[in-house]
Amino acid sequence: MEHVYRKEIDPGNGGWAVEAEGLVKAFGSNRAVDGVDLKVRTGSIYGVLGPNGAGKTTTIRMLATLLRPDAGSARIFGHDVAKESQIVRQLIGVTGQYASVDESLSATENLIIFSRLLGLGRKEAKHKAEELLEEFGLSEAAKRPLKNFSGGMRRRLDLAASLIAQPPLIFLDEPTTGLDPRTRSQMWDTIRRLVKTGSTVLLTTQYLDEADQLADRIAVIDLGRVVAEGTVDELKASVGTSSLHLKVQNPEDIGNVRRTIEQVLHVPSQLSSEAGTITAPMANADLVTDLLIALRAEDIHLIEMSVQKPTLDEVFLTITGHGAKSGEQQTAHEPYKAKEARV
Repeated sequence: MEHVYRKEIDPGNGGWAVEAEGLVKAFGSNRAVDGVDLKVRTGSIYGVLGPNGAGKTTTIRMLATLLRPDAGSARIFGHDVAKESQIVRQLIGVTGQYASVDESLSATENLIIFSRLLGLGRKEAKHKAEELLEEFGLSEAAKRPLKNFSGGMRRRLDLAASLIAQPPLIFLDEPTTGLDPRTRSQMWDTIRRLVKTGSTVLLTTQYLDEADQLADRIAVIDLGRVVAEGTVDELKASVGTSSLHLKVQNPEDIGNVRRTIEQVLHVPSQLSSEAGTITAPMANADLVTDLLIALRAEDIHLIEMSVQKPTLDEVFLTITGHGAKSGEQQTAHEPYKAKEARV
């Protein structure tokens, strides 16, 4: 199949696996996707981060030729998704949020069927099924009917099925939803391996740590629009400086510590969710020494002190006004400032 992929990948597309401009999709009065622009470099892992209902899955379905855009355009390796859908479908693999397999059959039978449909011979299909089941830790359950599988096992089998041909571009729509931490980590390793062996991955997720761990670049999508785009470090830098974290030995000193921070660092402070911990933006690192001297003069003892870069959660909260797993507004915001937020 590799020779077919090489033939269909347009060498004149500038090295882009995905190019989308102004994608729009409405369902009735709801504009689920409202002008999305994306450019995904070949050979990378690109993360699309956003809460439920942000428009991530609808965007993926349009790029994968499963939904026709109401407006805008998209190209996969230089091929128009609307005009050249048959070629595009040969270049992509899609894994959804729920297993798209037959529950009445075993894991092995499902993978063999998918392999045969993709043109593999009987012997090759059986070997491929065994190989994938072992890689995803499903060998012991290979003959078990899918109706007896846990949610995590279903997710792993679904991904295994989509990787039978290992196409040049793989869409992973929240692939680790419902997985335990150990299995999620194994899935991350598999995704990294896919890229090392030649695939490009476009990953949607609402897990901030997943985007942080995997993605070369990230698009933050909210209310159907891309509100920020860049590398993880670029996005973190765009929301401000690092923060100073101080853990006070005596909780009764917290008030004094906060006043001292405001006097010496000239910035506001706030209590962290962790007991006895105070955080403050570190706008001027040179003043931290003065702060420690001032705290010692007041006989205030610290258990620990650390400096942390902004988290992706803070990035999302700053840009959209709500957390990545919640669509509820916490503060007034303007979600459509995509150009100002792009880095």
